[in-house]
Amino acid sequence: MNYSLKVAFILLQLAISSFLLLFSGCSFRRIAVSKNVVYQKADQAQAEHSLNVFAPKKIKTPKNVLVFFHGGNWNSGRKSQYNIFGKHWARKDVVAVIADYPLSPGADFSDMAFAAAKAVKWVKENIGRYGGNPERIFVSGHSAGGHLAALISTDDRYFTKLGISNPIAGTILIDAAGLDMHGYLKEEKFPRGHTYLNTFTSDPEKWKEASPVFHLHPAMPPMLIYSGGRTYPSISKSNLKFVTSIKSYAPETIYRIQKKKKHVAMILQFVNPLNRRYKEIKDFMKSAKNRPENLSKPEK
Repeated sequence: MNYSLKVAFILLQLAISSFLLLFSGCSFRRIAVSKNVVYQKADQAQAEHSLNVFAPKKIKTPKNVLVFFHGGNWNSGRKSQYNIFGKHWARKDVVAVIADYPLSPGADFSDMAFAAAKAVKWVKENIGRYGGNPERIFVSGHSAGGHLAALISTDDRYFTKLGISNPIAGTILIDAAGLDMHGYLKEEKFPRGHTYLNTFTSDPEKWKEASPVFHLHPAMPPMLIYSGGRTYPSISKSNLKFVTSIKSYAPETIYRIQKKKKHVAMILQFVNPLNRRYKEIKDFMKSAKNRPENLSKPEK
């Protein structure tokens, strides 16, 4: 799976570059782009991390906000690969934020999730200056980024450490990996030094901590979950387990399988600004209610 994902993301980068040339004639004059905005300053314990903001121009009322985390097997990927994604969202009247985060082997899953939560906190405190509504923050991600979006949506301890309640109004997962890393790692038995063990450690209790399926609770933000019908078997299996488990807490959860889509195609489809997923996600955002401050899950 590791080798296949690396190859897949190289192909994804090439495909996105090709589509960028195709759409280079399109006008993006109606949007404002702010790149490499620092949300985490470097110090002795951590590196600097930043995000890109894509916003509609001439905003009269605050807009829904979508924070997106890229995929890349937890050890690769860059936010700049998804600029076209942010631009399309801004043209659809949504303030889009594409954030980077620390990668393995220099960081483990908890470092990544904590950085993702910091990015969301920055959005909560600053997005009003870009025309976004701080009460309408949605998070999304593909593959490893979907794992991080799901983890900070379900395990509120990452926000508790930052001194705030979970501010996420809704979560959109796009063929998310790692929703049950405990089951996957227990079954696969990877050798010492494997990239997944660098990310998730060799401790089965940590695997549970890293698995969103073990953090489900009634106060979670609503979710829209997409899965590819031809994705990797491990992703298909963990998505099904996650959805089956979440239904007992949130029966309104939306789960959509795109029968003909493979893993990379699940994110590549968003290069097309006319793709139906955009409307589905906007409809989901519209239907999601603001999350009351007192509904955050207590820290264990």
